[in-house]
Amino acid sequence: MNITILRSETNTTQSYTLENKEMTLLSALTHIKATQDASLTFTAGCRASVCGTCAVRVNGKEELACAYKVQDGDMVEPLQYHPVLRDLKVDKNKAKETLVKSTAWLQSFTPASLTHADEKFSERQTDCILCDSCYSACPVYAVNPDFLGPFALTRAYRYSTDKREGDVKTIIDNVQDNGVWDCTLCGECTLACPKGIDPKMDIMMLRGESLNFGYEDPSFAQQSFGTPDFGFDPNGGF
Repeated sequence: MNITILRSETNTTQSYTLENKEMTLLSALTHIKATQDASLTFTAGCRASVCGTCAVRVNGKEELACAYKVQDGDMVEPLQYHPVLRDLKVDKNKAKETLVKSTAWLQSFTPASLTHADEKFSERQTDCILCDSCYSACPVYAVNPDFLGPFALTRAYRYSTDKREGDVKTIIDNVQDNGVWDCTLCGECTLACPKGIDPKMDIMMLRGESLNFGYEDPSFAQQSFGTPDFGFDPNGGF
């Protein structure tokens, strides 16, 4: 079988032939580098879907190379919205800066006893491995590179619901600009997450908390609801 990989030096695709047997994409990349093309560059870490290092795009969809099973005709590319260092290896530093901008950590620790139910409540969000798959899948970055993004907002939501957090308002304040209201709620981040996290729902929950703290969607006032224009203000005046 054949797979095609986008090469950074020429910005063109290159085809490689593999044995027609079941293997992960990471195994295929390792085999290609060892036997066919030593210049091919990619990243890997745990090889067990834990570290998120090997995330790439396959046929336009984000995948962990260590988990994805290669299919004939696959097209492999680096993650979107990341500076490409070489081939499938990208620089994730800018993406990780969103965690700093969103202040996704405990702001003011308050001693509290956590029950098993408390732990389960945020267990899914805590499973994030920072693979950047949701970041790469998010269409907002095509128009707003300063967007905080799915995994930063998921992490912010996780801490905003922590019983030990004594300053939820600071977290909510810090996810307003280029944050919760900039999301289109398309759900691409949820589809891309290899750990089954639902950033779309977390962002919706953060919007609800934002309303509780007096915030509102800044674009709401500009929205049209199809009401007729009679040329005067129904509340008085022209």
